[in-house]
Parts: sequence; structure tokens; C-alpha cells
Amino acid sequence: MLIGLIGKANVGKSTFFNSTTELSVQSANYPFTTVNPNFGVAYTRVKCVCREFEVQDNPIHSMCIDGNRFIPIKLIDVAGLVPGAHQGKGLGNKFLDDARQAEGLIHVVDASGSTDSEGKSIPIGTGDPLSDIKFVEKELDLWIASIVKRDWNKIGKEAERQEQKLELILARRLSGLAIGESYIIKVLNEIGLYNKKPALWTEEDIFNFCKKVRIESKPIVIAANKADLPTVDENIIKIRTTGLEVVPCICEAEALLRRATKKGLLNYLPGDSSFSLKVGVPISEGQKKALDIVRSLIAKYGSTGVQEVINLICFKLLNLIVVYPVEDDIKLMDKNGNILPDAHLLPRGSTAKDLANKIHADLAKGFLYAIDIRSKQRLGADYKLKNNDVIKIVSAMSRR
Repeated sequence: MLIGLIGKANVGKSTFFNSTTELSVQSANYPFTTVNPNFGVAYTRVKCVCREFEVQDNPIHSMCIDGNRFIPIKLIDVAGLVPGAHQGKGLGNKFLDDARQAEGLIHVVDASGSTDSEGKSIPIGTGDPLSDIKFVEKELDLWIASIVKRDWNKIGKEAERQEQKLELILARRLSGLAIGESYIIKVLNEIGLYNKKPALWTEEDIFNFCKKVRIESKPIVIAANKADLPTVDENIIKIRTTGLEVVPCICEAEALLRRATKKGLLNYLPGDSSFSLKVGVPISEGQKKALDIVRSLIAKYGSTGVQEVINLICFKLLNLIVVYPVEDDIKLMDKNGNILPDAHLLPRGSTAKDLANKIHADLAKGFLYAIDIRSKQRLGADYKLKNNDVIKIVSAMSRR
């Protein structure tokens, strides 16, 4: 699972990245601080099933803290975007090439309106975050359109001669963007182009197709950053008129809380609606003042918003579920004695055999049946997994 951080320059993408991955990448108040993409690991947060089963788990690839399971996902922070990126302006080609790998996108926006279209600092409130959203989306759409339109006459001739179906031709053309045939068929039907000959498609048809494909295949959540600054409330109301998912964020506050927690000063988990000082830990007057400001901001929004963004894109926009595989259906262990060792993120609608394949290809190859740990029922390969299922896979291959 790879999630991309996109947006124009100087909106706080690297700060968002740092606060979620706790990696230190360069961040500063000028455009194009990020040139090469930064990869890191962020975490979704869910209630772990350990409390339900009354066990003390010891996960391998994820973490469980006080009954909260943190499941890793990959995060990529790419170069800032400027108008004309699809034509190669700024670092446009590099940005778009890096962003294409992502399955979902977090668009970090300067909700305070303190940066212009190229990411340069301007007086707070004079920038327009709504236009920033529109231009980033349009750049993505134009870039996809430039790929689709390449040799369009050839595509039309191939489709008319019925050498290949149009959806297969388009899927091959967009394969580098991880846009599959199913998305393309759905879009062609929805916008009424499935039975229209490519030779009759207008420029508007092509653009609308590309826009809809992008919406379907690359879902976006808006991280309305700098929500601690003036003029934000009005701008967030405007952003919500787009119909997009929007979360007010204070990335600097999240980064501060995580640093203080790492130093042993605070009790705080990412996504918490509050935090507290650890008993007996002295802090300076400056630290106390900074934490008081953060506390008031969290009281206003319910959290810093950063963890909410990660969870929203994973569980609402990408429609993922969490499944816990085990080998011992009594003790909920793996062969090494780890209790509830893994928590896998899978698309809703995934089957028991999909889970087996995710664990190991050989396990899927020899799949016999699965066991629902709660009901003790045997499940077939086509059983559709539910969120928080705890499953044992029984495979002929695992017996060797």
C-alpha cells in the first residue's frame, strides 16, 4: 500500500511526512525543498482485537499500544507542483512520475492562504487554497490526458478494426499509472463513451475520461494544513464546497507532540484527542507555553488531524479492511509463539484465498480451507473477509 503526498511547493508536505514517519527530511520555507521523493512508513490506527480475545499480543510487523493497533503503510513525499507541471515546468515531470505509483493521494493544502501558486510566501489570507486544489487536480488530469492522446489516431484504428477492445488498449496505455481495465470500463460506461467510436471522441471527451479515471483510481483527501493560523475557518468552509474529503491539520503540532513523546515528556498516541505530561518530568516555561497552544488547537479540532487523514484515506476512500491471520486457532499464535502476530490491510471484498496469497504465494497455491476463529466454521476460498476477521489458513503447502 503506497500513499502519495501531493501539493504545490511550501505547503507543509515534508512536515506532514516527518510527523507521520518520524523521519527527518529537509523542510524549509522556500519552494522545491523536496526534489527527490522521500519514502517512509506511516501507520493506520485501529482498535486491536486483542482486548476482545483478552490476550496480550506481541505483533511482528505492526504495533499494539494500549489496545490500539498501528499497521504500517508506505508514504511517498514528492516534489512540489507548480502550474504547467504537465508540460514539464518546475519539477513537473518528476512530480507526476513519482505520484503515479501511489494508490491514494493526500493533497496537503495551505489552508491559511499564505503561499502563492508557486509556493512563495505571501501575506496570510491573500492566497486561495481552493484554486490550489483545482490547479493540482487539473495538472494531474492534463498529464493523464497527454498520455492517453499520444497516437490517438492509432488507438482509434485499432479499436475500429476490433483488433483489441478499447478498454484493453487504454489499460495498456495507462498501466504505468496502476489504472486497470475495471476502472476504465466503469468510467466509459458512466460517461457514455463505451460505445462511442474513438475517432468521434472530442478533446472534451478525452479530458472528461481522464478526469473521471483519476477520480476513480487515485482517490484524494485534502489535508488542510496550517489550521492554527488566522483566516483558516473561512477557507476550510470553501474547500468543503468541492465535495472532497477535508481534514483540518496542524502538522507542526503533531510533530511537536511526537518529539516530546519520544523524549519521554508526554503520554500521547497519534490520533489522540488529548495528551498529558508524564508525572515528575520537568519542562521549561517555553515548552509549557508551546504545549498549551497545542492543547487549545486540539480542543478546537478534536486532534491534530494528521492521523485522521491517514485513516480516512485507507478506510473510507480506499475501502480497506483489517484481517488478523493466525496459525494456532486456539492460542491465536504463529509457529514462533507470537500472539496475533500480523494485521493485514486488504481491499473490501477480498477473499480467504486473497489473504493466503498476501501471506505467501505457496499458501494460496495449496489452499484447502480457512477457519473463522470466532465461529470455528470452515470457510471456502471464495469467502469474503470482514473487517477484524481473525482467520487461520489451512494449506497443503504449509504441511510440508
